[in-house]
Amino acid sequence: MEKIEHTTISTNGINLHVASIGSGPAILFLHGFPDLWYSWRRQLLSFADLGYRAIAPDLRGYGDSDAPPSHESYTVLHVVGDLVGLLDSLGVDRVFLVGHDWGAIVAWWMCMIRPDRVKALVNTSVVFNPRNPSVKPVDAFKALFGEDYYICRFQEPGEIEEDFAQVDTKKLINRFFTSRNPRPPCIPKSLGFRGLPDPPALPAWLTEEDVSFYAEKFSQKGFTGGLNYYRAMNLSWELTAPWAGLQIKVPVKFIVGDLDITYNIPGTKEYIHEGGLKKHVPFLQEVVVMEGVGHFLQQEKPDEVTDHIYSFFSKF
Repeated sequence: MEKIEHTTISTNGINLHVASIGSGPAILFLHGFPDLWYSWRRQLLSFADLGYRAIAPDLRGYGDSDAPPSHESYTVLHVVGDLVGLLDSLGVDRVFLVGHDWGAIVAWWMCMIRPDRVKALVNTSVVFNPRNPSVKPVDAFKALFGEDYYICRFQEPGEIEEDFAQVDTKKLINRFFTSRNPRPPCIPKSLGFRGLPDPPALPAWLTEEDVSFYAEKFSQKGFTGGLNYYRAMNLSWELTAPWAGLQIKVPVKFIVGDLDITYNIPGTKEYIHEGGLKKHVPFLQEVVVMEGVGHFLQQEKPDEVTDHIYSFFSKF
């Protein structure tokens, strides 16, 4: 871990903290919520040993990167803009791209908007969902799962932050990372995260040191930056109207755990395995479903995920 270099890059009007190691073809790793560059720590080391330049930023709002105060500064266009500027600053023309959770959503949109900057994509956890012109995404989730669905609960500024503040940050991180329940997470306001049972003992893949690292960063930064991605979902929907109907035309491999809540959303398995995803991502070459694996697959099964990524990128 001490071999990983940490720098600050100025891009798109903000400063991003960037972790990187190695030399060779560049791979850009994008994290999600509630996460940091640190979620890719094992992949950074592995790919440096494999002859790649492995790069993982704290996305805007997270860790040691800047956190603009308004949720309107967290659309997918803002974040893709950050990444284009990051690549320019690093002197990287085209990159191998890997995303997870919100990082996966950003990765899909980077391939949509700037396919000229992407050699190939390995995306995990979150499938590409084409823009529905008739309904905003938060409204769609509310109609499907109700107002207690976590994305809906995250919408009101300050409300969920107050809830989080009543829970020890280490326990909160543990709850997020170790959940094995594939059902849609719904948290009634009357219960809140503070009312959930204590998390189980840490699994072998997540150490006290890991949890402490996350807890320290989120205690310093707060969760608002990460939550603002959810609060900007409807605004992103409005701003991405010009790209409605376009396909993603870069080579893609998709990986998901069968216990991931995203994989168990009604209709998702059929969409992935019966041609729906391929229709919108025509250069989709492989789909991997990892058995017995939850949402944070790159941490739960780091060596397997590294092998899946390497087997794909080594073709190019």
